[in-house]
Amino acid sequence: MIITVDGPAAAGKGTLSQNLAKKYGLAYFDTGMVYRAIGVMMLHSGRNLSDAVYAERLAGELTFAKMMALAEDKEFRSAKGGEAASIVSSYSGVRRKLLDMQRNFAFKPTFADGTPAKGVIYDGRDTGTVICPQATVKFFITAKPEVRAKRRFDEFAAKGQNTDFETVLKDVKARDERDATRKDAPMKPADDAYILDTSDMGIDEVFQKAVAIIEEKVR
Repeated sequence: MIITVDGPAAAGKGTLSQNLAKKYGLAYFDTGMVYRAIGVMMLHSGRNLSDAVYAERLAGELTFAKMMALAEDKEFRSAKGGEAASIVSSYSGVRRKLLDMQRNFAFKPTFADGTPAKGVIYDGRDTGTVICPQATVKFFITAKPEVRAKRRFDEFAAKGQNTDFETVLKDVKARDERDATRKDAPMKPADDAYILDTSDMGIDEVFQKAVAIIEEKVR
């Protein structure tokens, strides 16, 4: 079984994806990690984030082992890292280099320890439209920008990262604009995706709705 969960930042797709992966015993692939990895590599290099040519070069050198190592970097899940990831993900050359890595995982999914999995949950922006359009079930998870900004702001505060709500909201809206206007793969629901707005929904309610949809679909 292959399930794709797409949507904008802080909509709740990561939490839903991980919960679904646990329930159905599927591998979990956060496709945003590949772009965060390139973003962190760009930050380490000291290059300007607008250097699309260099970003594409780094994308061609990325391996899963390197990506997992970079995931331990302090900037990987920071606001700065997220901004860098959003910028480099808009470069068609970077996306092209990383596309095969993401697509191939569906044909031979594995858990973090390398053991085979019977399927995969993809978590990203275009997994149902570009990476795995043959998915069994597709979701598009969204929420109002202000709600998503508050969630992200609370995450940063819990980690002791200093920022303010207006800055986070501005970043959320800017990322939405970049994601929606990418020329090669704009963020949008797949034609056959189930759309869930989590603005006024708790984690458990979103999960139960998604499970009901999956059960009906596979039945």
